[in-house]
Amino acid sequence: MNIGLLLFIPHRHLENRVLDTISAAGFDVTIAQARLLQRIAANGSRLTELAEAAQVTKQTAGFLVDQLEKSGWVERVPDPTDGRARLVCLTDKAKAAAPIADGEVARVEAEWEKHVGKRRMAQLRETLEKLCEITDPYR
Repeated sequence: MNIGLLLFIPHRHLENRVLDTISAAGFDVTIAQARLLQRIAANGSRLTELAEAAQVTKQTAGFLVDQLEKSGWVERVPDPTDGRARLVCLTDKAKAAAPIADGEVARVEAEWEKHVGKRRMAQLRETLEKLCEITDPYR
């Protein structure tokens, strides 16, 4: 099995666990919407930035943002640095779901640490953070 798949399978597991948990808490969001939500900066993001970060077309990002706005997850506000542009910002609903998602991430990481051991989990985190230095264009 190649390393990309070995990285993807645990990521998919984590993502599904988080979505199941926030869904059980009463927050309805699709995986595509959640992937876009994760990329919204604390002070808001422009649609073009979201599309690029999510590696989708601007039209797809716009469609997802429309859905998220109708569901109360985001709002569009004027960009204070450019009167012609708008920012996509998280709403209180999205901010309320974040600690639930973060809690599930912590539970999954604890399960993984229990399975592989504290030292290996620390090495895995350190290795992945090091790889991000050369693979993450949005660092």
